[in-house]
Amino acid sequence: MNRSLFHKYKPSSAMSSLIGENCHALLVLSRFGIALGFGDKSIGTVCNEYGVDVDTFLAIINLMEHGDCPDAEYRPKVSIDCLIEYLYHSHLFFLKFRLPEMRKKLCDALNDGETDINLAILVYFDKFVSALEKHTQNEDRKVFPYVRALLHGEKPDRQTIKLGKQHDRIQTSLTEFKNVLIKYYPARKANEINSFLFDVFNCERDLASHNAVEEYLFQPAIETLENEIRKKV
Repeated sequence: MNRSLFHKYKPSSAMSSLIGENCHALLVLSRFGIALGFGDKSIGTVCNEYGVDVDTFLAIINLMEHGDCPDAEYRPKVSIDCLIEYLYHSHLFFLKFRLPEMRKKLCDALNDGETDINLAILVYFDKFVSALEKHTQNEDRKVFPYVRALLHGEKPDRQTIKLGKQHDRIQTSLTEFKNVLIKYYPARKANEINSFLFDVFNCERDLASHNAVEEYLFQPAIETLENEIRKKV
């Protein structure tokens, strides 16, 4: 990937321009606790005001913009603490806000009186949510504490944690669920079911972006930290 293309947004870029050009960046702001109302301030200024590492913020934004990461020699330097904060609040967003809201919309969109098929649809959705919850809890309770221990100089495990093992399976589960609705569910509430499906498409994109941050930014940062500690011990 061309380095200049990957670095579309810079610290001097206006935060309002970023949001105007990429509405999905709103999710990044909320996960860093950045509120709207920043006027014409630059990305660098806003990040500094909220104590957010600007290089990490931009790495996530530019990764979201392109859906890919540059070669290792161009990979941005990121704050591991900042990445953990972002990923943890991403987990909260999915499990405490987006998915419960989606389930409510799904219940409202299902046909009246078709108990069996409706139950099957809800069970499918709940299995996806359960798998995602299990995955995020593993990271919250095991991966993040392990990485924080590394930051304090603790000796790393022999085998590096691999974060991407379950990502494909979880994303595939959501895609299959979406396709079942599109192909086979005889929805009679067109507006309601289509509104729900828009949410599914957005959730798919958000999950893919979240997974990319873990695989292209967080994972390499962990491995680099582990290697640095191993050289010292």
